[in-house]
Amino acid sequence: MLTKMKNLKERCEEKNCDLWEIALEDEIENTGKSEEEIWDRLQRTLDVMKKSAQAALETEIISVTGMTGGNAKSMHDYFLNGESVLGDTPALAMAMALSTSEINAAMGIIAAAPTAGSSGILPATLMTMYKKYGYSDDELKKALLVTSAIGQVIFDNATFAGAEGGCQAETGSAAAMAAAAVCFLRGYDIQIQENAATAALLNILGLVCDPIGGMVEFPCNLRNANGVMNALASADMAMANVKMIVTFDEAVDALKRVGDVLPARLRETGEGGIAVCPSALKLKAKYIDGE
Repeated sequence: MLTKMKNLKERCEEKNCDLWEIALEDEIENTGKSEEEIWDRLQRTLDVMKKSAQAALETEIISVTGMTGGNAKSMHDYFLNGESVLGDTPALAMAMALSTSEINAAMGIIAAAPTAGSSGILPATLMTMYKKYGYSDDELKKALLVTSAIGQVIFDNATFAGAEGGCQAETGSAAAMAAAAVCFLRGYDIQIQENAATAALLNILGLVCDPIGGMVEFPCNLRNANGVMNALASADMAMANVKMIVTFDEAVDALKRVGDVLPARLRETGEGGIAVCPSALKLKAKYIDGE
């Protein structure tokens, strides 16, 4: 049975419980694991996210190809200098998103939530909430369960894969999951969580996947930094009661339809978009083809 947001909301209402509790119930049923085992796995995932979001902030991490790296440290230094136009919270959030993205490109350990290419968004969002508000690991693990429920709706009805749906399916999905988590942590109900996730998808609908040389490096790292901003902004809009005209289920269906009509060249093949710009082709020849 395909998971729909409509059904998740109905179950929450029937049982008078939060979305994270429904997600925990489903996880136990689907995996056959005990509740204790699920919490342990969530803790391990959270620990990986904490490390990856910090690892490249003070030390330059260079990708395996050598094509990218050092952006997280540059962004973090900028944050420390207090020069950000947006302010400290966004600057640090972007630095942490870049950090996980660079750890991924350097073949380090990351949590692919939901994919490796979008792996910087959720850790940066959760660590931003931790640093700003001091949420406990238990609260952050419940937030992770919320993200899993949002992600399940996308997985069942659309896709996470850039090769199938473009970058909207990767960084869009991650931002939607993260936005819902922010609203949960701030004490808002499932309707506001849904609105945040919906906004995050709508904000990025149609984004193509066009990495240089087919590597998950550039512009992937920039889109992770942008993705955490999308998540935080979408959460703020939802919590401010900015109205959503469409539902999350409808937004997910739209994501699927848009992904289906994207040309193959714009779906992770490295044959379209910025991947074929002259500068990109030169970098590909130097760092990937070895010419």
